[in-house]
Amino acid sequence: MMKKKKSLGLLLSLTLVASLMSACGSAKPSNEGGTPAPAAETKPKEVKKVTVQMDGAATPYYAPMYVAKEQGFFKDAGLDVDFVYADAASIVKNVAADNVQFGFPNADAVITAKSQGIPVKVVHTTYQRGLGATIFKNGKGIKEPKDLKGKTVAVTSFGSPNYIQLQVLLEKNGLNIKDVNTKIVGTGAIVNALVSDEVDAITFSMLRTVELKNSGVDVAEIRSDDFLPSFGNVVVTSDKFLAGNKDTVVAFNQALNKSLDYIIKGHVKEAVDMAIKKYAQSAEGKQEITEKIFNEIFIPYLWQSDLTKKEGYGAADLARWQASIDTQKTFDIIKTAVKAEDLVVPNLK
Repeated sequence: MMKKKKSLGLLLSLTLVASLMSACGSAKPSNEGGTPAPAAETKPKEVKKVTVQMDGAATPYYAPMYVAKEQGFFKDAGLDVDFVYADAASIVKNVAADNVQFGFPNADAVITAKSQGIPVKVVHTTYQRGLGATIFKNGKGIKEPKDLKGKTVAVTSFGSPNYIQLQVLLEKNGLNIKDVNTKIVGTGAIVNALVSDEVDAITFSMLRTVELKNSGVDVAEIRSDDFLPSFGNVVVTSDKFLAGNKDTVVAFNQALNKSLDYIIKGHVKEAVDMAIKKYAQSAEGKQEITEKIFNEIFIPYLWQSDLTKKEGYGAADLARWQASIDTQKTFDIIKTAVKAEDLVVPNLK
């Protein structure tokens, strides 16, 4: 009888120990040093591969895109991003056909595409303003738009956005295009035409104002955006891709915004150096002037506005977009009217 009691007691003890171990369930034994054992591995975040096609060729001015990749902002958003390049008109067509998921063309080409029924959406108004400006040498007797009367002004073509900007500039100051001598000069020669006094002024990119001043040429400018609301490069995607992949579009925008914030808040030099070294080697030797352009134009004027300070980078002012669209219609650049709300997603979240 005593033997049976001992056996029963041993069985109860073993059962109690097993119960205690079971209650501890997920607890892992520690090693002798008291360091907890590693936690169970988490499932890797799914990475989505996308391509963004950018306007023209690789340039350090596309640093926000490059920084988003190199600093891991795209990766953190679950994206593996490739960069390819094309002209703006081809970009919007490739985006609409889903050959690429995102595009980064100038806004004028996007408006034209939408007027032709090409199904694209602006999902990030990256450049809050346009780059157009009428540039002239000081000493030419030009202080304000009305002083352009009788002057020779160069544009790259009669179909260029800059030609429209010149027309609007003149008309809003009591003149018209017949009051100036308009001259067509190619993109590669237009700046030199100003420097050599072949023309009195050029309507082109305000980036050239900074470059000319830096090289010792005494110039001033009248910015086109003061008279005609416009935009530079913007992020676009297709109607179809946005409808089926909104989370991906939001993730792309968030990564781009982190990149803009990184550059703006003290990392211009690093961004420029990296962009030139890894992507835009043709700009080697131009680091200093590129940094100057970032600090004087991109950061205070293009990437930021009163609106972005309220709503964040890439926010869109639909009224300004509509004014830009309506001007293109007025000057017969587009044949069909477009509603800004059909083209632009104001602040995608």
